[in-house]
Amino acid sequence: MDMKGEERISASRDVVWKALNDVDVLRQSIPGCESLEKVSDTDMTAKVKLQIGPVRAVFSGKVTLSDIDPPNGYRISGEGQGGVAGYAKGGAVVRLVGDGDGTLLKYEAKADVGGKLAQLGGRLIDSTARKLAGEFFQRFGAIVGSPAGVPMPAAPAREGWFRRLWRRLFGRRG
Repeated sequence: MDMKGEERISASRDVVWKALNDVDVLRQSIPGCESLEKVSDTDMTAKVKLQIGPVRAVFSGKVTLSDIDPPNGYRISGEGQGGVAGYAKGGAVVRLVGDGDGTLLKYEAKADVGGKLAQLGGRLIDSTARKLAGEFFQRFGAIVGSPAGVPMPAAPAREGWFRRLWRRLFGRRG
């Protein structure tokens, strides 16, 4: 699966760069992140709980930063094991470009899944990956673009796919 995109963040390039390297900001931004710990300047360990279609899993893995070019960007790669659910691995090239009083964050990402996850089908995997990327950037932009001292609201509780579909079709009933 390949994804490409860009997001405008209402903060200077230096502020966005610092946030991209801040474990606390990343932990709050990554959907389902239970833990993210810095092992070295370029390595982190992570534990992320996700639901992709009918498959729920906790992925434990390693994240590595390379091709670091402050404050312009870097390459991020990682892989995680989700037990019987399978594995996920991938990476992205992230570039920061000044855009007036904000920053344009551009990314090109590739991912691969195996095990039960691979049996779900490409459409479901692709749509879930796009949804997770959207959640990440929404949270990241809210944290980085918020004025200093204003706390980030707690992430909403995650609903199952059936409940989300029900709410979309029938409103708040059910």
